[in-house]
Amino acid sequence: MSPVRLLAIIVKELRQLRRDRLTFGMILGIPTLQLLLFGFAINLDIRHIDTAVVDQANTARSRELLNALAATGVVTVRATATTPAQLQELMREGRISIGVVVPADFDHRLETHDRPALQVMVDGSDQTVQAAARQLASVPLPGTRANYQGVEVVNFYNPERRAAVNTVPGLIGVILTMTLVMFTAMALTRERERGNLEMLIATPVSPWELTIGKVLPFVGIGLVQVTVVLLLGTLVFAVPIRGYLIEVYGAALLFILANLSLGILLSTLAKSQFQAMQLAFFTFLPQILLSGFMFPYAGMPVAAQWIAECLPMTHFIRLIRGIMLRGAGLSDLPNDLLALAFIAALLLTISTRRIRKRLD
Repeated sequence: MSPVRLLAIIVKELRQLRRDRLTFGMILGIPTLQLLLFGFAINLDIRHIDTAVVDQANTARSRELLNALAATGVVTVRATATTPAQLQELMREGRISIGVVVPADFDHRLETHDRPALQVMVDGSDQTVQAAARQLASVPLPGTRANYQGVEVVNFYNPERRAAVNTVPGLIGVILTMTLVMFTAMALTRERERGNLEMLIATPVSPWELTIGKVLPFVGIGLVQVTVVLLLGTLVFAVPIRGYLIEVYGAALLFILANLSLGILLSTLAKSQFQAMQLAFFTFLPQILLSGFMFPYAGMPVAAQWIAECLPMTHFIRLIRGIMLRGAGLSDLPNDLLALAFIAALLLTISTRRIRKRLD
């Protein structure tokens, strides 16, 4: 082995890398951005869970207790209700994750210790919320013995606290993101490397026709993947589908379109399939880590929550968990439905315009 020839090859590779600005920028930019973003955003502390309260006692002790719960920082009271049924409806619609019920005989229960003096209703479709409920249950009740178990935790939608019930719906989003973005991100770059893009330019095909033609085949693939995950989740892990199946596919279709449009956009930015693959991987971690699938959304800084709201998977996770686990309909989750539709339309429009520039 000649050191001179080896050095020449090394210098050649470094010069080629320097000319490839996109790859060079990703080498330094991706780890820097991800470290700064996730270092601040990922917070395992459970904070500010959306909560509603029913205070049927309305006494000095009940108000003292509710103030103590709010002081923990674990929950943030977003609404008040008059009956537990109203709390259940707010939870089904995804507006709250925890409901606190103070019964009318709260003070009497504190004195007699014969029954739980407080009920905490938990959205069991999110494991983060279950952990928050355990923290609330440890808050001492006013004027009681330290060992008095005065809090009753009622777990809705996942009473057995099975992890698969929480993770399988979210895994639909993870799988669709990791496969569809990658497939379509390499679509145009593959055409360019094979010389087929020049042939497409010579044809009367429009940018919209090219974009939709690239997207539609993968829509079917995405729906097949959804079907496979739903079947396995139901048959193997006994994950329920409490909502309408057509609404599950409706939410999945919007999410598929958003991912495919993102992949097409990345393919217009990349010069090679390798670059397209790198860009696709760069989008995976933010969607998985900031969407609420793995880490508590409520515990993130406000800036990280703004970024999360721009990601398709954040809204899909809320939709799919709401439909499958809580039995909610798309009409019960209009904000996330409209946000996901807007993101899909915006990405499709931008990617089509980028293709027009390439064709021009």
